[in-house]
Amino acid sequence: MLEIKNVTKVFNPGTVNEKVALDGIDLTLEDGDFVTVIGGNGAGKSTMLNAVAGVWKPDGGQIVIDGIDVTNMPEYKRAKYLGRVFQDPMLGTAADMEISENLALAKRRGHNRGLGWGIRSAEKKEYVELLKMLDLGLETRMSTKVGLLSGGQRQAITLLMASLNRPKLLLLDEHTAALDPKTAAKVLEITDRIVNENKLTTLMITHNMRDAIKHGNRLIMMNQGKIIVDVRGEEKQKLTVDDLLALFTKASGSEFANDRAMLS
Repeated sequence: MLEIKNVTKVFNPGTVNEKVALDGIDLTLEDGDFVTVIGGNGAGKSTMLNAVAGVWKPDGGQIVIDGIDVTNMPEYKRAKYLGRVFQDPMLGTAADMEISENLALAKRRGHNRGLGWGIRSAEKKEYVELLKMLDLGLETRMSTKVGLLSGGQRQAITLLMASLNRPKLLLLDEHTAALDPKTAAKVLEITDRIVNENKLTTLMITHNMRDAIKHGNRLIMMNQGKIIVDVRGEEKQKLTVDDLLALFTKASGSEFANDRAMLS
């Protein structure tokens, strides 16, 4: 479903601020893979996600989504293949629009639009059932403006919007990092349910080692623009945080030093 082939990205090349963000990344995701991505600051996690999303063009290499080469495809064109949830709960939704209106916008994404009723009664019934699944009581607040919701509620709505049309690839960019631990756990529970029920191929960046181990069927760890650890299946299920730190040390030749990840 996703092939990243020898992708490179250098920021500020030829200057004192030159930074190799991606150093020949190779990664293949099968249909239905749920991959968690972890690494220290500057490891290349978000750069890789943004390269897939088309925020910027790689300096070299190729990105293929479901057999379609999107390497040179602009962000707005490849958006029809992707769903994305950002770290900031304020992104991904229209704050001044109602919950139902936000869902309707997501439902129409990638489709031709004409003149007619904004939201049909059948759609409203569909949205009520979807919101019930979140178990947050939002199905009774369809006319509430999204800007009045809490950060966790907004992220839950954004998850629904990102997955409504079953994208080929769901990108989660530290989507619980701005939430308190209890709310983050609830959003991750909803994430698991949506990903598993819709069999969505997913890349989830997280700074939390326990979350990286607990969620998904595969885990990759990045360092200095490279993938240095890649575990899956039964091996991943047996991992502990200490195991992950030992794998990092063995692969990189240095100790993992990232306070944010270590303290999570």
